[in-house]
Amino acid sequence: MKKQELIHLHGLLAEVSNQCGEWDGDGVDLGEYESLGIRPTSIHKSKTDHKAAVFALAGGITRHVREGEETETVPAAAD
Repeated sequence: MKKQELIHLHGLLAEVSNQCGEWDGDGVDLGEYESLGIRPTSIHKSKTDHKAAVFALAGGITRHVREGEETETVPAAAD
């Protein structure tokens, strides 16, 4: 993946994490991501830095969604 594509993915995942927090009121735990200090707008950072940020964001979003699945039950319904 090219650096420009990775930065774009980084931005998209940042938006997804923001939306997850707005939908359920809980913020996504992004401690690992925040500690990296890399943002999608940090275009001067290396490709490796953005790759680490993408993995940290994806991991935080995944954990958030899994935690929500464990506590929420969705009633079965047919349309």
